[in-house]
Amino acid sequence: MTMLYGPRMSSPTPGPTPDSTHGPAARRPSYDVVVVGGGHNGLTAAAYLGRAGLSVLVLERLGHVGGAAVSAPAFPGLPPRLSRYSYLVSLMPEQLVRDLDLDVRLASRTVSSYTPVLRDGHASGLLVERPEGAATRESFRSLTGSDDEHDAWRAFYAEVSGLAEVVAPTLMAPLPREHELRDLVDAGVWHDVVARPLGEAVERRFTDDTVRGVVATDALIGTFASLNDPSLIQNRCFLYHLIGNGTGEWRVPIGGMGAVTDALAHAAVEAGAELLTGAEVQRITAHDGGAEVSWAGGTVTARHVLSGVAPWLLQRLLDLDPDPDTKPVGSQLKVNFLLERLPRLRSGIDPAVAFAGTLHLGEEYSRLETAYAEAAGGTLPSRLPGEVYCHSLTDPSILGDVPAGTHTLTYFGLHTPADLFAASPDEQRAAALQRAIASLDEHLVDPMASVVARGPGGEPCMEAKIPQDIEADLAMPGGHIFHGDLEWPWATEHALLDSPDQQWGVQTGLPSVFLCGSGSRRGGAVSGLGGHHAAQAVLASR
Repeated sequence: MTMLYGPRMSSPTPGPTPDSTHGPAARRPSYDVVVVGGGHNGLTAAAYLGRAGLSVLVLERLGHVGGAAVSAPAFPGLPPRLSRYSYLVSLMPEQLVRDLDLDVRLASRTVSSYTPVLRDGHASGLLVERPEGAATRESFRSLTGSDDEHDAWRAFYAEVSGLAEVVAPTLMAPLPREHELRDLVDAGVWHDVVARPLGEAVERRFTDDTVRGVVATDALIGTFASLNDPSLIQNRCFLYHLIGNGTGEWRVPIGGMGAVTDALAHAAVEAGAELLTGAEVQRITAHDGGAEVSWAGGTVTARHVLSGVAPWLLQRLLDLDPDPDTKPVGSQLKVNFLLERLPRLRSGIDPAVAFAGTLHLGEEYSRLETAYAEAAGGTLPSRLPGEVYCHSLTDPSILGDVPAGTHTLTYFGLHTPADLFAASPDEQRAAALQRAIASLDEHLVDPMASVVARGPGGEPCMEAKIPQDIEADLAMPGGHIFHGDLEWPWATEHALLDSPDQQWGVQTGLPSVFLCGSGSRRGGAVSGLGGHHAAQAVLASR
């Protein structure tokens, strides 16, 4: 497996050279903390704990650290390095970056989103600038016939911004109680975003199908739900996508997502942590005062074990035999493309503008609900909703030495739950890929087939990942990118908050084993929060 590190380091600090029979060995028999899983959260925890003077061992199954936050050449023989799985950063607090002295640069995109629209044979689109200006208002007016939708848009997001500004500062602290936040937030936005299904607010506040859909899509990233689902899982997803650093802005990591991993791995090693790759943990045995962790290279003891793997998988490592019916179910299609040039759009907008932010495809509100109904009924949506990102417009450094005009393109498809692919993964992956391409071609002058680059053997540069691929590549059960359903980033009124692990939302029910990954209460997405919270719980438990 290729090591994915930047110029600061070529590999994690290794233990003794492994042999092919027993795997890599640790340097010592006992540690203060063993971290299972070297994803970005595990590295965050290791960096914080190492800086506090604790001995830390990180055990990673793969031949490199970083988990989903990696950059790699996706197409053999070609230099571009793509963020193959996770792709943007919003939730990582600036305080965390400062705490760990991370050399990470996050670039703002010049456009928030563009949504191509076809109505009555006429091609147009909805442009949302960053920051919003006259062109955004004119785009709303041209699409909808008045300023009413834009006024409603600005009013809604002003209220959501107020909620984000209250929630964001709590993310680096112990869990607040729900009422502590509710009392600081406008009652109307709390009702719309927290108390009632999000679809109710979208349908009440907006009338245009396209505008409704652009608002709604943030509730569906990696989340399979109707906008009117009574569980409110869609509301929780929506909130997480809009609270990062109080602004909700999603930024591009310069150098690709692997640059984030590089910086965290460097911080962990500088703090004295030992990073061991190719070390797949087989068992965790918890006991009074600590735990034992075993892998092919040996067994070590620790006062605390931090689990960066999904809670469902952790149960297996603890020999607790998890119920198969409780296994998470991921819902996304990820397609990486390499293009010889950006395609022209039927609306006539400059492709460098249309692709500069998030390009929404087939995400009108009615189409989102239809696609959900089809997928819930067991069939691949006939018109697949999704969105597209062109990172190379913001960060051309990921391209390497390529012909002028070359660009990367990432497509993220919604309402594609793992169950749809279970019977025939290859066949259904191919069908989903074709529907993703069709959703693009619907709005293009230049079909994707005419602009996709070709590899040395003439093969088109397209890489499609379904939930089963995510599970196989990253050991995320069900291919669920959040390790399971997201939870509200606060504690309920009656939740137990008696111990540090409960106070930080990382408890497992075992005093020596804490969660430190996306499965912790506030750990979803690339944020480092799961690792930070687990580290703070360990330090408070000493």
